[in-house]
Amino acid sequence: MNNNLLGEAHRPGRIEVVCGSMFSGKTEELIRRLKRAKFAKQKVEIFKPAIDTRYSEDEVVSHDRHSIPSTPVESSASILLLSSDIDVVGIDEAQFFDDRLVEVCNELAFRGVRVIVAGLDMDFKGRPFGPMPALCAIADEVTKVHAICVKCGALAYVSHRLVANDKRVMLGEQTAYEPLCRECYHKAIAEEKQKVQP
Repeated sequence: MNNNLLGEAHRPGRIEVVCGSMFSGKTEELIRRLKRAKFAKQKVEIFKPAIDTRYSEDEVVSHDRHSIPSTPVESSASILLLSSDIDVVGIDEAQFFDDRLVEVCNELAFRGVRVIVAGLDMDFKGRPFGPMPALCAIADEVTKVHAICVKCGALAYVSHRLVANDKRVMLGEQTAYEPLCRECYHKAIAEEKQKVQP
């Protein structure tokens, strides 16, 4: 076995975070890494929040429709219970989990598990989202991926919500969100404020 394959198959416990705005390829990258681990004959388990039923109830599905079987769970504690004798744990839409997810990921990594987490680092108002900032802080590796701003073509900064709803958690796709760069996002917010003023 060459060194590259040996390194992939016998990796110590670690936490990898893939973050960014919507439509940036986070789930795509998560699926790519998990499929690679499966090719390396590792035992892989994938979890997602039970509330995320946009494309499938029991699969992690990217916006490009690539998918991988997953286990929907109500809380981060369930991930620990269902991860015995596993080499690699994947977690999608991590921003929707409770704050204990940080502790769960650390415990798994200390057990020698490779943990790969994907999620939004900011909500639609540009605020740090759920346990993601803390996960980025404790991660061995953080990959920030970017969508392209639909207004100007620059790298996107945030997922701008297109519908009038102030709830922090609102599942949606292209009809509900658009990726915008920092400048276009601020222009859009200013225009929305002008429309609201009498």
